[in-house]
Amino acid sequence: MKKIIPVFFLMFGLAFMPFTAGAAPAQTSQITPSSAINKAGRQRMLSQRMVKFYCQIGQGVLADKAAVQMGQSVVLFESQLDELEQNAPNAEIKTAVAEMKAAWLPYREVVTAKPTLKGGDQLIDLSETLLKRAHNVTQLWQNAAGTQTGRLVNISGRQRMLSQRMARFYFEKRRGFRPAEISAGLKQAKEEFTSAMNELESAPQNTPAIRKELEQARNQWIFFNNAIDQADSKDPILATNVATSSERILEVMDKVTGMYEKL
Repeated sequence: MKKIIPVFFLMFGLAFMPFTAGAAPAQTSQITPSSAINKAGRQRMLSQRMVKFYCQIGQGVLADKAAVQMGQSVVLFESQLDELEQNAPNAEIKTAVAEMKAAWLPYREVVTAKPTLKGGDQLIDLSETLLKRAHNVTQLWQNAAGTQTGRLVNISGRQRMLSQRMARFYFEKRRGFRPAEISAGLKQAKEEFTSAMNELESAPQNTPAIRKELEQARNQWIFFNNAIDQADSKDPILATNVATSSERILEVMDKVTGMYEKL
């Protein structure tokens, strides 16, 4: 897939830098089933993360940094899409990846344009479609792996997505998009995150290092949860807290997912 720098980011005069957390290699190579689950799961996260950045830019919350991170996320999504496409082990997964790619194209066109209210509303539906397609690819790879470790990689990786999904909902709610729908989605995401944390913390496969990282994620969650509960507030400090704390949880859960992958 040809990498094209979005015009909007050129307006910022910002260069693209490789995404540091779990960055994909420059050239397509063979990947293990656990690595494929991790990468497909990261696509779910990116489908939500880019909408979060779109909202941040539109609302002027750490906008310059969000624009750089948006560019990194676009490059990473397309790089991993190439890897998953090249390494699909069967026709079912190959078809699922093609469906994810088809959902990516209209999403990419909107998310990389200058933020508008119309674009923000369109992204609610586009991101849901892309998330479902990426989740389907992840589940199929987990089924192909057929291991308990693969399941832990999937669950842990999904926590990354939920951290970005909750932040995305916070910024959409803050801007007034579809109040009932967004509030319900935020409530459900919070419940799913808490349930999955409980399951991960009780996994017998956990090493002392994994338990330590999960404890850190739990501590970050307390701070993050308090901030997203105040979406009705116009306090810019709260918005900044949501942006930064969601990134911290993402970093920790990305590290945990990588640790499960190596088990």
